[in-house]
Amino acid sequence: MAGSASKARRAAPAAVAVRSRPSRRDELKSNWHLARNPQEILVTEFEFALLRIAAAFERWQSECFGSVADQRLGPTCNVILHVVRLKDRPKTQAEIARLLSRDDIANVQYSMRKLQQAGLIERAPGGRRKSVAYRVTRRGRRVSEAYAQLRAKSLMATVSTLERWDERFAATQASLDLMRAVYEQAALMLATHRGAQGEKPV
Repeated sequence: MAGSASKARRAAPAAVAVRSRPSRRDELKSNWHLARNPQEILVTEFEFALLRIAAAFERWQSECFGSVADQRLGPTCNVILHVVRLKDRPKTQAEIARLLSRDDIANVQYSMRKLQQAGLIERAPGGRRKSVAYRVTRRGRRVSEAYAQLRAKSLMATVSTLERWDERFAATQASLDLMRAVYEQAALMLATHRGAQGEKPV
C-alpha cells in the first residue's frame, strides 16, 4: 500500500507537467495584442500563414522568372505578364487591375512600364486612347512559355507527389475565396464608416 502511494506521488509531478504544457502554449499564443481569445488566435495564425505563403510564392516566382528570362523584374511584373498573356487576348490596365483585385493602379502602371522596357509587353494596335490595351511581344511569349515549362518540371512535379493534392488544393482555394470575401466586406465596412462616432486616428 505504501509502495503504491509512493509510486503515485512520484508519478504526480510528471502528470501535472503534461497537463500544464498545452495551457502554457495557449497562454503564450494569446499574450499579445492581436490574439486575446481562441477565435482571434485562429484568425491571427491564419493571417501569418498567408504572409509566409505570400513571401514563399514571391520567392518562387522570382527564381523561376530569373531562370528563364535571365533578369529579375519582381513578382508583380511576373504576374502581370501572365495576366496579359491570359487567353492570348489584349487587356487594358483596368482589366489587369480587376483580374488581380488591385486598387493600387500606380503600382500596376509602374510594373507595366518595366515590362514594356524589358520588351515583354507592348501596346496593342487599334485601341482607343482612353482604353489602351496591351499584349505580349514575341519575347514575352517565349519567356512565358519557358516559365510554364519550368513550372511544370519543378513545381508541379513536386505537387503531384502530395497525397490527395487535388482535393487539398480545391478545399484550400474554397477557404481562401471565402476569407477574401470576409476581408473585402470588413474593408468596405471600415471605409464606409470611417470617422463615424468621433473615431480619430491615433
